[in-house]
Amino acid sequence: MRSKWSLAAAGIMTAICMSNCLSNNKEGEDNTLYEPRAVQQNYAPATLPQASFCGEKIDLSNYYLKERFDRELLSFSYWHSQVFLMIKRANKLFPIIEPILKREGVPDDFKYLALIESNLDPRALSPAKAAGIWQILPETGKESGLEVNDDVDERYNLEKATVVACRYLTRTYELTNSWSLAAASYNTGRARVLRQMETQKCNSYFDMLFSEETNRYVFRIILAKMIMENPSRFGFNLHKADLYSLPKQTVVKVDTTIDNLTDFAIANGSSYQLLKDANPWLRSNKLPNKSRKQYEIKITRKDEVKIDAKNIKVHNKNWVIDY
Repeated sequence: MRSKWSLAAAGIMTAICMSNCLSNNKEGEDNTLYEPRAVQQNYAPATLPQASFCGEKIDLSNYYLKERFDRELLSFSYWHSQVFLMIKRANKLFPIIEPILKREGVPDDFKYLALIESNLDPRALSPAKAAGIWQILPETGKESGLEVNDDVDERYNLEKATVVACRYLTRTYELTNSWSLAAASYNTGRARVLRQMETQKCNSYFDMLFSEETNRYVFRIILAKMIMENPSRFGFNLHKADLYSLPKQTVVKVDTTIDNLTDFAIANGSSYQLLKDANPWLRSNKLPNKSRKQYEIKITRKDEVKIDAKNIKVHNKNWVIDY
């Protein structure tokens, strides 16, 4: 509550401002333009007493954890354009990511790591040359068995990149016995996490100190999870027709060289644009294949691209207000 002095001072300042405004008016000018107007009230989003990640509860009665959590809550709550885009894209891509996480034995919460890494942009490329939805570095991709060159870059292949990310996280979990530290290692590197565990004599991410970016990293994942689980609670309201969905696709298996992808697309009832949209891992207009490796190329036919807004599949009913 404000003191009498502050209220009086506010009144004096208002009077001065009004006097200055009116004194600058020409005689006969409409003074209603200068009348005081109500100011829109803004409120901070309410925090919860606790949150969780991969079954690990975070006690937000701890002032240090609450401040770290609250910073990300404010950041996400007022980042409207990107949050809406994340939800729209998730409807299209989470159905692909979730079964792979389950098959690889990785907690479902890690789909939100992909979300904060790339905003679920299949063509995301960082200044450090990390690529794809999982933001895999070139050397990491090659070491993990992905093909990375000027013609083919499988870091942009969602299914294959998800498997690589899962196996990296699983290996870190085996060494740390902590999914939150496995998540932190995705940002700062496995070796650094193991070194900090030894230095700080601790194996809990929430009780450890990392760089500013890594200190925020897992909290950003948790906030993405909380918002995506119940967007309307945070003021994000979408209709069913707002969500993105995959068009009908078929898969063509190829084990020979394709000299011209434009001709290949047209021969399969598609176009160069649609072919690249469905297969961002194809990086040029050809597919050299001397080794006779088998590739699976997704084909979106030109007559299958019309949106049927009434029949869009909603992956999570909590994402829309008209399910």
